Formats: sequence, C-alpha cells, structure tokens
Amino acid sequence: MLNQQVITTILEANNLEPSFLDQEINKIALKGVDFADFYLQHTATESWVLDEGIIKSGSYAVNQGIGIRAVCGEKTFFSYANALNEKVISNLVANLYLEPVNTQSGKYSHDKKLISPLYTLSNPIATMESIGKIKILERINQLARKLSHVMNVIASINLEYDQIYLVRSDKEHFSDIRPLIHMSISIIVNRNGQMERAGAGGGGRYDISYFNDEVIDGYIERAYNQAILKLDAKAGPNGEMPVILGNGWAGVILHEAVGHGLEGDFNRKESSAFSGKIGERVASPGVTVIDDGTISDRRGSLNIDDEGNPTQHNVLIEDGILKGYMFDELNARLMNTKSTGNGRRESFASTPIPRMTNTYMLGGKHTPEEIIASVDYGLYAENFEGGQVDITSGQFVFNASVAWVIEKGKLSYPVKGCALVGSGPECLKHVTMIGNDFSLDSGVGVCGKDGQSVPVGVGQPTIRLDGGLIVGG
Repeated sequence: MLNQQVITTILEANNLEPSFLDQEINKIALKGVDFADFYLQHTATESWVLDEGIIKSGSYAVNQGIGIRAVCGEKTFFSYANALNEKVISNLVANLYLEPVNTQSGKYSHDKKLISPLYTLSNPIATMESIGKIKILERINQLARKLSHVMNVIASINLEYDQIYLVRSDKEHFSDIRPLIHMSISIIVNRNGQMERAGAGGGGRYDISYFNDEVIDGYIERAYNQAILKLDAKAGPNGEMPVILGNGWAGVILHEAVGHGLEGDFNRKESSAFSGKIGERVASPGVTVIDDGTISDRRGSLNIDDEGNPTQHNVLIEDGILKGYMFDELNARLMNTKSTGNGRRESFASTPIPRMTNTYMLGGKHTPEEIIASVDYGLYAENFEGGQVDITSGQFVFNASVAWVIEKGKLSYPVKGCALVGSGPECLKHVTMIGNDFSLDSGVGVCGKDGQSVPVGVGQPTIRLDGGLIVGG
C-alpha cells in the first residue's frame, strides 16, 4: 500500500506522476535488461550537540534525489541525481549507459506479502520544538556534572525522517517512511590528573518522546560507571584463555566476524569462509544465529528493504548448522534462490547490496553468574569499541572497552587496552556455554560495507568460548 504522505512529499511536491515514472522506466525495460528500478528519496535530518556546557552546534538539512538502476546478468548500470523533476529523470534515463550483455529477462520476482508497519510513521523532528531538544541536552549536562570527578559532558541528539518511493520495471510501486532517532552521551572524568572517557546511548525507530527521564538516566549511569571503571583498570592479560562475552552490544563481534561472511554477494563469489557450507556444522551445538528485520521499533528494522521486498526473520545458523545466507535480488537470482529482504542501500546515490538488519544469537540455559563461576582464570569482555574483520578469512580484531579478569570464578579486577583476536568461523566452534540473558543492543549500530553505511542492530546472550580467541594487551 502506498503512503499518501510519501506521495505528497516526493511526487506531488515535485510535479511527478506515477504514470510518468512508469513511462520512463519502461524505456529502460524495452532495451532488454533483466530488471530496472527507480529509487526516489526525501530525507530530513536534524542534530544538536552540547559540549563544555553549551550548545556547540545545531543543524537541519533536507536532501532528496533519485537513483536509477538497470541490471543485466551480473552487471549493474547506475546513475543518480540530487534533484527530482521530470527533466532530470528523463535525462538520467536517456543517458544511462547500458553495455550489451546476455540477459536473463523475466527471472526477477517479488514477494507481495501484506506488510504491517513495524514502527511509528510520525516525524521525530516535528514532534518537539528546538527549545525542548536543547533542554534535554542541558538536563543531561546538569545531571552528569553532579557526579564525582566529571570534568566534561558531550551529548548529542540526531533525528531523521526518511521517505522513499520505489518504482520497479515489473510495474510495482512501493513507499516507506523510516524515522530514526539516536542519542549519544560521553562523560570525561579526571581523578588526580588521570583522565578517562566512556560513552553510552541508543535509539531506534521511535518518536523523540522515547528519550524520557528513565532512558536518559540509564545512559548517564552507564557512561559514568564505565569511565570510573577505567580509572581503576589495570593492563590486560595476554594469551589464549577462556573468554566470556557479555550480552547485548557484545554481539557486534557476531555481526562483524560471522554476519558479513553470510551475506549473499560474498558467497556467490565464493570469497567467504562460509561459502559452499550449507548444511554443514559451522558452530557449536546450541548456537543459533538470526537476522531479523521485522522486530518492532529496532534500529535495523525495515518495513520493506530497498528493493521493495518485505524484511524477514532469516535463520542463518541453527543449532550449529549453517542454514542460509542473506540476499538481495541480484545475488539471489544468480544463485537460483529468492531475496531474503536484505537488499539495502545507504541512499538514492547508492546501489542495493546484501546487508544485515538486526543480527543476533539466541539464548541458552545458563545464568551469567554460572558462566562466570565456571572459569578459573580468563577474561570477561562486557563491551566493545572498534574492530576490523577480513571477510575472506574471517579473521578479526576487536577492542574491549570494558573488561574484567576472572580469577577462581569471580570478577577480580577491571582491565583496559584489551584486544580480542580470532577467526569468526573458528570461534563459533568453541562456544561451550550460552546464557539465558539474551539482549539486543541499545540502538547504536552502524555498519559499513562498500563505502555505504546503514543502521543495524546486534544482540546475544552472555557466552563462554574455550578457544578460537587470543587476548592481546
């Protein structure tokens, strides 16, 4: 179903008719391509930043445009413009470069499943005056500065109201509205000349009223506690040892080290460590990994992906067995399967590629206390900041922002400067205990791939690994 708000904002405001778009896309289709689409987008963004007790910056911007794509076999031909009118669109169509290739016309299909909205369609920018947003930041500053040793507070609010209109060469039209809010709080502490910094935040596809006092107080407490913890932290250990990963945001390791390797383009090209392993054991029994774009209000969720397909609950690994990959339409067609609703693009200026939405591991039966008590000497990594992964090999390195040394089944002392080095496909084979405390992250994830960034979610329970990871100080 088409949304009237999108039609008003994108079509009517730019004097565009659906019939005109059909006429133009048909010009491309008549050239014998396998598939073509128009991606029209209108995005409004607003941000406010408080630093050193004052509002350092405030901005509002509107960006709109169209991306035109044609697919022939394995090749994609693409052009875009940051303007919306008939002349621009006609020129893009007329000048789209199409190299003669052998096509497989008619093999693209679309899932016409009825879609129920997963999140609010209201505009988070318009639901509160600017002075209200500034007051939220000022309250954060006042509360945090009452805490001991706090020397500075940096807080920001970022709001987005994204509207898209999609036209396909199979005569289908789609629209979607995608609100997104995010808050970030960084607290800098200074005790006897020693300075540390930690941050917290979150958000999702909510109205700005999501940031109530309880949520904000939780962010402040988390950032402050982590900063104070760093003041008391010692140098981290080195070597191979049992490692416990915390729940929630610690799932970023799963996202980077495993999730990217399960995206369809890498597996079609056989450049992933998971290529050709459907039906094989790739993880310990009990390990089930899901990518789910249908979770209400989550940062990585979408009503439809950027090709018009409904997002799905995709089981990637079930009880340790590899079950499937994530696909956009192009890679799905070339691998003789269907899109899983994972075709995503950063904006109208980008082409869709297979991307994760909300990727997580399901919980198990052990309490976090049982898992920690089971380790005689090892590391408990609660939170992470920054990391890198090589998709082909699965090798990764991640920096733990909050970690503890475990001695005789108890958290002994905090450590900093810890890095975890390992292989995604290997470390999943060494999961020995899975917690019953599954949690998604607070809504802060951004995933980069091929120069494109998109919002994502991650999650997992507390898990114990007895191999596949090396701790580096």
